[in-house]
Amino acid sequence: MTTIQETGEKVAANVERVIIGKRQEVRLTLVALLCRGHLLIEDVPGTGKTMLAKAVARSLGCSFRRIQFTPDLLPSDVTGLSIYNQKTQGFEFRPGPIMAQVVLADEINRATPKTQSSLLECMEEHQATIDGTTYPMPEPFLVIATQNPIEYEGTFALPEAELDRFMLRIRLGYPSMADEVTILDEQKLSHPLDDLHEVLSVDELRDLQAAVRNIYVDPSVAEYIVRLVNATRTHPDVYLGASPRGSLALYRTGQALAGLAGRDYVIPDDIKALAESALAHRLIIKTSSSMHDIDPRQVIAELLNSVPLDDSKSAGPDRRGAAAPKMQSGTAKRSPAGSPAL
Repeated sequence: MTTIQETGEKVAANVERVIIGKRQEVRLTLVALLCRGHLLIEDVPGTGKTMLAKAVARSLGCSFRRIQFTPDLLPSDVTGLSIYNQKTQGFEFRPGPIMAQVVLADEINRATPKTQSSLLECMEEHQATIDGTTYPMPEPFLVIATQNPIEYEGTFALPEAELDRFMLRIRLGYPSMADEVTILDEQKLSHPLDDLHEVLSVDELRDLQAAVRNIYVDPSVAEYIVRLVNATRTHPDVYLGASPRGSLALYRTGQALAGLAGRDYVIPDDIKALAESALAHRLIIKTSSSMHDIDPRQVIAELLNSVPLDDSKSAGPDRRGAAAPKMQSGTAKRSPAGSPAL
């Protein structure tokens, strides 16, 4: 697990040359990357959403394509189309920008639902069916989407089926005053992104992704994940709770976060630290509750305090066969939102 931790620190340090003061968000981005999951970055303009996606792409030895989503964008503009070649007298497939290892879907909520739906098969099954022919996505395959949650003019809300396909949703927020001064100083002559270099090859990334799958998850921790997700389905303020895909997202991201921490086993506080990012965007709040400003993040914070750990206090054996450190509820440092800090 030391390899995962050391490589993660190396990639994070490279990205943080561009994204100043957002270590937790960069760490969550690496979690999604190690889990082969997709990432939704939601925040107001100018906070560095697109720069984060570009910095991650440049840090990896992966092919990168950017799609600027607009209302007139067509599904074929995303996935590609077959064009008739007069010389060969046959149709030739021209792949779209989605056929890349890292895809930046910029301002994804500005495209129509028809165009957004072209991503569903690509994100979930890592393939695209065009004119009856199925084309596989390159591996690894990661979609990093950005959207502005404040401006609604000329935008289309992401359907629940698409939101559910994003493993994590993060928000960057405004930088602190000290970090903003650093940003001004760093960009005095040139943008740090221009000097960013690759620090992780495709083969190394694949090896890390395979290693993450082998991180131990105790059955009691898996049961805690299921209890937490099931509680979202029975909460009085929730119209639609998280699906089993949400349980899988918590399970996989818990493994990745443990690996980045240098552990080969998952503890309950890993799950608590990831619950908001992995589950909040999957919940639909009842209209009557939303009128009273009930937010999905508040629901997750409430459930983290109410759902018991039960037998999940023991997280499993370490490399020497000894019992892993027992985690008591509330032992982790907590963030202002109510979930443990990463």
